Amino acid sequence: MWIQQTIQLPRCGRGLHLITNRVLDATPEIAECRVGLCHLFLQHTSASLTINENADPDVPVDLESSLNSIAPEDFPYAHTLEGPDDMPAHVKSSLLGCSLSIPIQNGCLALGTWQGVYLCEHRDRATARRILITVHGE
Repeated sequence: MWIQQTIQLPRCGRGLHLITNRVLDATPEIAECRVGLCHLFLQHTSASLTINENADPDVPVDLESSLNSIAPEDFPYAHTLEGPDDMPAHVKSSLLGCSLSIPIQNGCLALGTWQGVYLCEHRDRATARRILITVHGE
């Protein structure tokens, strides 16, 4: 079985936003797969995707702070036409990446006990974000 679906996430503020349930809601076919793969592709260059802990709300806050220290807005970037948060957003997106592949096992995403899928929004005033979801399984 091959399924492909695009979801659009509403505008959200800078930070990490848990989207695991949005992915599952958009692809109920995952529940029918004994074994497979769910691929997520974010169609943007100033946001990213990651899998990380979803139990302690301090984790996304600390990750955001850490990324801000790695790619600060006051660095002397050449690309500045789209505002001070744009080039740091591209750096963060390149570090984390725009895609994830998650195994499907017995009708579930094979995430660990404390793992969740996050949209990492790196802009202060971002647009809505699109994720192309591809599910392949049997």
